[in-house]
Amino acid sequence: MIALDRYCPPNLRRLAAAGSDVLDRNGRTLAMLPAPGGVWRFRATVDDVSPAFLSLLTAVEDRRFYRHLGVDPLALGRAAVQWLRSGRVVSGGSTLTMQAVRLLEPRPRTLRSKAIEILRALQLEAHYSKREILGMWLTLAPFGGNIEGVRAGSLAWFGAPATQLDPAEDALLVALPRRPEALRPDRYPDRARALRDRLLGEANSAPVPTERHPLPRHAPQIVARLPAAPVIATTVDLPLQVALERLVAAQLPKMPEHSSTAMLIADIRTREIRAIHGGAWGSEPRSGWLDLTQAVRSPGSALKPFIYALAFQDGITSANALINDLPHQYGGYAPENFDRGFAGKVTAGEALRRSLNLPAVTLLDRIGPARYAAALRAVGITLRMPPGGAPALPLALGGVGVTLRDTASLYAALADDGSVTPLQLIRDSARARRSLVEPAVARAVADVLTQPFPGGGKAGVAWKTGTSWGGRDAWAVGFDKKHVVAVWVGRPDGTAIPGATGRSMALPLLEQVFDLLPFAPRHPNRIAPGTQTSAVAAEGGLRMLFPPRGAVVSRGDMVIRMMGGRRPLAFMVDGAPLPTEASARDARWNPSGPGFYRITVMDADGEAAHATVRVK
Repeated sequence: MIALDRYCPPNLRRLAAAGSDVLDRNGRTLAMLPAPGGVWRFRATVDDVSPAFLSLLTAVEDRRFYRHLGVDPLALGRAAVQWLRSGRVVSGGSTLTMQAVRLLEPRPRTLRSKAIEILRALQLEAHYSKREILGMWLTLAPFGGNIEGVRAGSLAWFGAPATQLDPAEDALLVALPRRPEALRPDRYPDRARALRDRLLGEANSAPVPTERHPLPRHAPQIVARLPAAPVIATTVDLPLQVALERLVAAQLPKMPEHSSTAMLIADIRTREIRAIHGGAWGSEPRSGWLDLTQAVRSPGSALKPFIYALAFQDGITSANALINDLPHQYGGYAPENFDRGFAGKVTAGEALRRSLNLPAVTLLDRIGPARYAAALRAVGITLRMPPGGAPALPLALGGVGVTLRDTASLYAALADDGSVTPLQLIRDSARARRSLVEPAVARAVADVLTQPFPGGGKAGVAWKTGTSWGGRDAWAVGFDKKHVVAVWVGRPDGTAIPGATGRSMALPLLEQVFDLLPFAPRHPNRIAPGTQTSAVAAEGGLRMLFPPRGAVVSRGDMVIRMMGGRRPLAFMVDGAPLPTEASARDARWNPSGPGFYRITVMDADGEAAHATVRVK
């Protein structure tokens, strides 16, 4: 055994070649990435299955597992006698340890291979505990097709973790590794049911699964580009991610042909990404596997606030100072407004809110395009110029390329203290924090941008839109007291969408995303005149009676019940409205399936209550 250890140590390469678990900020599974070769295999331990599963596994496969040293002489002897009597292999006599050896190092089923398995089993038992050996089996056991390991097997066949299975499901999982291809329930359900029932010792009416469940894979384009590791801890909030994806799925069919959208939600204080959507995917060919939050696109007017921020910082102008919006030519460059008109004298704040072009170009001319580009570069924002190009006045109107993530990080600076920090997706990753403008300047620009949504939605949100030349890119970025939200709409191939603007295409999506979030206005004392009416004060504000936050409920018709707030109340689930009467304080909801849902209820004054629930 010493010589075997020295010259032929246990080969654990297959055990190490496992897929990745991508977790959300609270340790919930956000996505699972396959092992090399496309095999769905994930490290498992005895804690990943129920005690009932382990009891059945050892009873069926190796009843003396906890007493032998890797080899069971009684089982081997019985197998040999059966072989001699019948002239064929009736039972293999392999212990779970020997099976683990075979899974670690697959070999042809010969007597020589059996002898090697016996030696290797003794070797494994000398080095590893029984729990660790079970973990090897649980990680590598085949469950049909490219599914290996009990975690992947349970999720693929039952759509649930192995700790949550019932006895019939446990029995099927124990049975499948015996003949994984011959017993695949999606191909041979009768065979699978027969062996399952034999292991249970009785006929069972529970159906066997006839198709595979997809393994968790939220934000697929995003997680596919994360650094490889067995466990990847992200900053994403799973319920909010699910809500964002459902919102996109509902809105995508309403968008122009071949268009797509990218969105993200980040926490202003921590600069951590809480939800992110990289583009349409799956059977939808609009963006394939591109991560459009990292795509370099023209921002249109979306970067104008940062021209004003530097102008405020330098004392060139202020929010209430007058500025001309009149025709002017800068050398050979003669910018125009979107509507081809001019507003005359306006305040700088009004010019920014109305996204007038001439004032922005005038201020950039005073600041200097090169200095403006250098200031953004100094805080980690790279402006992509055309080949051979240098910073020039068209920067003010979107003559540059930038990513959605960088744009969101800039707006987070306005929402906070004027400092820029790269948005974080991987937990505990190191990031630099660099000052762009002073906190007072950031607040001044944010105050200018704080305005109601055109659709009459939430007040107390600061927002700005942008439209690139020809309608190729539509942007909307906004923030309240807690979150920054960025939305891009366009065609991934860069072709134009006739008539597309940030205001018409991206801003309505931005408003719907804010409806998913807890209401956190920048200036609570400025929102919706009349919010603190006597009726609201008497009722004590809007509160959700049922379901409570974090509730786990069974699928079926339920009633969302509210207290307080000024009617009519608007009920939404993942941004989609629920029908209800204007005088009602409750609404009926029938979840479409299991999963996480975000319930939002808003009263007539813009106050909102939220609850994230899980439907079983």
